[in-house]
Amino acid sequence: MSPADRLPPEKMMFQLNLRRRGISDQRVLRAMDNVPRDAFVEQDDREDAWCDTALGIACGQTISQPFVVAYMTERLELRDDDRVLEIGTGSGYQTAILSRLCRKVVTIERYRVLADRARVRLEQLGYDNIEVLLGDGFDIPAGAGQFDRIMVTAAMEQIPEALTTRLEPEGLLIAPVGPQNGRQTLILLRRAAAGIIRKELIDVRFVPALPGIAREL
Repeated sequence: MSPADRLPPEKMMFQLNLRRRGISDQRVLRAMDNVPRDAFVEQDDREDAWCDTALGIACGQTISQPFVVAYMTERLELRDDDRVLEIGTGSGYQTAILSRLCRKVVTIERYRVLADRARVRLEQLGYDNIEVLLGDGFDIPAGAGQFDRIMVTAAMEQIPEALTTRLEPEGLLIAPVGPQNGRQTLILLRRAAAGIIRKELIDVRFVPALPGIAREL
């Protein structure tokens, strides 16, 4: 019996669906296979962990649809030595995927409950190249430095210059851009020698990115 034959049916469909929907980067597919999504959802949602749908988590936030996680990750063209910034840690699922494909992930979450839970969960699962910070994704700490890749996992009405200036030359940034209460478009930015190159990708729907650290939760 091959390893694929031993997978539960829902996990096989999870992998097959990503490939059917056009995810082709083998490194991304391996990361999606290896990171246990059921460890990052709420207890009551464990049975639906391998479905291709977003699920609710604490603080009114969500864990993104697996296809969107894979799609955004693939578009970043991650390299082993990259240093990555993630805005919006959530449960830590996207963070874990990124960590399998790069040298270091710095992830910022505005809700203390989510940041604390994600930090513990990621440590328990052995993801040791991640730094989880409680902070404001619109106001990156001065000492955070520059990044090869940036991923924003909440909707911004526009991408602030404070983020684009954190990109290394030829760095990539991906973010959902658009109104808070509607559909957004994934935007991919590249910091080229001639300036910022912008490319529109697919329509998505994310919870809004809000400034500041949440006063509660």
